[in-house]
Amino acid sequence: MIKRALISVFYKDGILEMAKFLRDRNVEIISTGGTYRYLKENNIDVIDIEEVTKFPEILDGRVKTLNPYIHGGILAIRDNEEHMKTINEKGIKPIDIVIVNLYPFFEKVKEDISFQEKVEFIDIGGPTMLRASAKNFQDVVVISDKSDYEEVMKQIAENGDVSYEFRKELAGKVFKLMSSYDGAIADFLLD
Repeated sequence: MIKRALISVFYKDGILEMAKFLRDRNVEIISTGGTYRYLKENNIDVIDIEEVTKFPEILDGRVKTLNPYIHGGILAIRDNEEHMKTINEKGIKPIDIVIVNLYPFFEKVKEDISFQEKVEFIDIGGPTMLRASAKNFQDVVVISDKSDYEEVMKQIAENGDVSYEFRKELAGKVFKLMSSYDGAIADFLLD
C-alpha cells in the first residue's frame, strides 16, 4: 500500500499528472526545492523536505536529502520487525514511492562552461535516494524515468499497488542509469 511519496525531479515533464494521481489516492507527498515550489504553485498539497528532516537545506543545496528521516524511511524493510521498531522509535515514517530524476550532468558536461560549473551538476542526493530505493525495491517503488509514470499509475489504479516484477524492473533501470551516470562522471574527471 502506497501511503507516502518523495518527489524530487530536475525535469518536471509529467510530474504534475503523477502528483495529482497520488494526491487523489491520499498519498502524502514530500518534496524538495524547485519540485516543492512547482507542485505548490499547481495546488498540490506537499510537505517540504525540511519539515521531514528537521534540518534546513545547506551548502547551496548540496545537502538536503542526506538524512536518516529520509533514508530510514526508504531503507526500512517492512517485514523486518526490528527495522520497523527502530524507525517507529525514531519517529521515521516509511516512504513507499520515490520519484527522482538527476541533475543534467550528461548534458552539462558537453557545454562550454567551466570545469567547476560542470562539477556542480554532479548529483549526490538524487543517486543516493535512487540507490537506496532500488535496493529496497520490494518495499519501495522507485521511478527514475518519466516514461514509467503511466505504467505505475495504471498498476496502482488497477491493483492498489505495483507488482513485484515491475518494481524489480524499475530497480534494475536505476542501477543501469547509475552505472552510466557514474561512468560519465569518471570519464569527465579522468579526461
